[in-house]
Amino acid sequence: MAPVPQPTSAMQPILRALRLPQFGMGSKIAAVVLAIIVALTLLAGWIAPHDPLTMNPMVRLQGPIEGYPLGTDNYGRDIFSRVLIGGQLSLIIGIATAAVSVALGLVIGMIAGFFRTADAIIMRMMDALMAIPSILLAIALVALNGPSVGSVIAAITIPEIPRVVRLVRAVILSAREEPYVEAAIALGTPMHKILIRHLVPNTTAPLIVQGTYILASAILTEAILSFLGAGVSTETPTWGNIMAEGRLFFRIKPELILYPGIALSLCILSINLLGDAARDMLDPRLKKRAG
Repeated sequence: MAPVPQPTSAMQPILRALRLPQFGMGSKIAAVVLAIIVALTLLAGWIAPHDPLTMNPMVRLQGPIEGYPLGTDNYGRDIFSRVLIGGQLSLIIGIATAAVSVALGLVIGMIAGFFRTADAIIMRMMDALMAIPSILLAIALVALNGPSVGSVIAAITIPEIPRVVRLVRAVILSAREEPYVEAAIALGTPMHKILIRHLVPNTTAPLIVQGTYILASAILTEAILSFLGAGVSTETPTWGNIMAEGRLFFRIKPELILYPGIALSLCILSINLLGDAARDMLDPRLKKRAG
């Protein structure tokens, strides 16, 4: 009697990827650290012992005490709860920025790379955006639209789009000269089918890698904007806002900046290490060397 096939676990592709040579010990540690950070932020509503906005002046600027594992800030708010809850919004902004940047950059880059008449116009517009320092452009956009999550996402996304467009355009320019694409054009295949079937798959690997870098950059940029007072409302706990409030009391209680700074650094470092590992795994030239 033939054995009954077992259902494939959703974790098996991830576990197989982690066993690849490109995923060294550093990448595996980064994956574990990032998984812990994401899990803690997702479960922050159940893990956090206090409301991050609840003030208790009786215990302000205290070290670790009962009920406050990381101590309290200048308003008596629990630092541990604020770091956990603050990570939620920081990750949401980073993920949303990466998703929108990749989606818009893919569409615009495909148009620029495939249609020569649109290439010059689009790329000059992208060059103009890239000529402006991204942090200054983000500050200006937030100041124009007001501090909100949506305006922060838009302000971080717009400077990232030109980088994705240039990447996709380069891939499309190379792929459109391939014989199978020329054959599809000669056979009269509709343009949208050529783009979807033959050209989009070529952009998948570089976009995955680029998306990880945009994610890390967006989280860091959000923290910079919040630290400068140009991010979301200062009443909303994010890693940047927590550090911005704590800088006034850094001499007497450096933990106010230290704890959210550690969380931010570990998150960005883990994402960048995983991005490097993904690049090594998806780059066919590196695969040939490994083989």
